[in-house]
Amino acid sequence: MRLRVRGPKGASTLTLPEEATLADLIENISIFTGISNFNVKYGYPPRSLNLNQKDASQKLSELDVKIDGEQLTICPNPMLRIMPDDNSCLFRAFGSAVLPGDDKSMPELRSVVASVIQTEPDTYTKAVLEKSPDDYCRWIQTPNAWGGAIELGILAKYFDIEICSIDVETLRIDKFNEGRANRCILVYSGIHYDTIALSPVDAQHYNFQSTPELDQRVWDSRDTEILETAVELCRILQAKHYYTNTVKMRIKCKSCSKILYGEKDAAKHAQQSGHYDMEQL
Repeated sequence: MRLRVRGPKGASTLTLPEEATLADLIENISIFTGISNFNVKYGYPPRSLNLNQKDASQKLSELDVKIDGEQLTICPNPMLRIMPDDNSCLFRAFGSAVLPGDDKSMPELRSVVASVIQTEPDTYTKAVLEKSPDDYCRWIQTPNAWGGAIELGILAKYFDIEICSIDVETLRIDKFNEGRANRCILVYSGIHYDTIALSPVDAQHYNFQSTPELDQRVWDSRDTEILETAVELCRILQAKHYYTNTVKMRIKCKSCSKILYGEKDAAKHAQQSGHYDMEQL
């Protein structure tokens, strides 16, 4: 049995015995590509072989797909690039996709948000912002101010990109500036944002120690597969309870030690007191 394998490092022909199993194929692909966590595409238009849904002991000759003589394309599965928990995770997660992602981009992105709010007073009213535009602009430019849907919408339009934010608890996808040519994908845990990336080097789903400089973090918006596999990754995170229910969580204000219940209670306290340094209990 002969098949062509194309991966990030190039292409090669694999020769396997007729009794080879799916496990044998996976092992040979891993050796050739140096990647252990991957997706296999075949045919035209490319379709996924869905390795996780098959029995590894099954013989290749018994698969419902004939792969003898086929060309297989090997693609790394998406991984989670975990952002520091520093109150700027939204800006850092987005910035790491479209900008260098260093600390200098955080205040730049906050300034973009403030500038757009000031220039579009009919859109960003006190009712929308839940505080006066001037107060909101001063607040969002402080390093402890969290961002949310308002900021994602502004940044998506400003950089002419679609942002897909996947909620881990519900697997809901919120799209901002939908329909643009390119998209980035963020993962929202309820209180934190991380970035979806494809790494050409071997990495587990959330091994953020691999080389981030080689990541791909922006994709053609027509690429539905990356979004689907990102949701599957979030399904794994959901099973590991990588999310926080913001309605029920207990929060402590580190400035005055007051105990708050839920995101709305914390936001109200911050607005009334000017205290933004909080921690989840």
